[in-house]
Amino acid sequence: MNSRQQLIDELHNRIVEFNGPYGVLVFLYSVLLTKGFNQIKMEIADTSEPLIDSVHGHGSQSLINLLLTGKAVSHVWDNEKNVSGLRLQGISSQSDVGFLTLLEHLRYCEVGWYLKNPKYPIWLLGSETHLTLLFSQDKALVGDEGQEAVVRRIFNQFDEDGRGFIAVESLGNLMSALELVSLQEYVKLMAEKLDPEQLGVITFNSFVDEFFPETSKTSAQNTLPTFTVYHYNGLQRTPGNKVVYVEGRCSVPEMPELQMMSDYSGIKTCLLTKWPTIELTWTNGVTPSII
Repeated sequence: MNSRQQLIDELHNRIVEFNGPYGVLVFLYSVLLTKGFNQIKMEIADTSEPLIDSVHGHGSQSLINLLLTGKAVSHVWDNEKNVSGLRLQGISSQSDVGFLTLLEHLRYCEVGWYLKNPKYPIWLLGSETHLTLLFSQDKALVGDEGQEAVVRRIFNQFDEDGRGFIAVESLGNLMSALELVSLQEYVKLMAEKLDPEQLGVITFNSFVDEFFPETSKTSAQNTLPTFTVYHYNGLQRTPGNKVVYVEGRCSVPEMPELQMMSDYSGIKTCLLTKWPTIELTWTNGVTPSII
């Protein structure tokens, strides 16, 4: 096929196959053949890892990332990370559909800004065994990468362990990456100011307060309005064994000094990884399951 329109026409001609009992497999084979097996192998961190678990039938993170972003990378953080001397590739740009996972709350992984903030308000929700879908019609939930997100993303490139601080020696490179004045004498002056106790580290908060004070003030003042979300499980988990969408109303208040958590449901725990203060009220009081 030589054009996008030819591809669209071909899909329309074969739509019955995609809607049939083996439609998911047809779609999967189409993606794999279009991408090419050699290219997929180059992108996967561990080529011995199968795309689909032979025992339980679960798709690997590489397969999920391939379907979401077009790249079969094995990690969900932003860009590259240095892990014990290995350069491991994550997500390199915003995807159309996002991804959140309960495993991040359990500290098994770190989902980056790109997957948490897709182009459209649609997120796959991952648990230990299952994928479900959350979406909204409120496009204000997503948007272009703001200044704070840019600063945090670039800062994290030098904070490869995710500890919230960088070594003083990395300050000059960080300032250069953010297109700040990075003359040696100025960097030395800033290092002394940001690390007055000479601990050898500079925290993210102190760096932002010094160089981007308007960003921290704006982010503290901005809170999302109440919005509606819909959750779809795909399994027959409702009375009458019907597959239905569950509607919920959400609010994200400002971070209180002390937050008491009374809802320990899997879906709220998962959504807290993106909205740390989110409150949820589900239609008819039925909390949807993500397993």
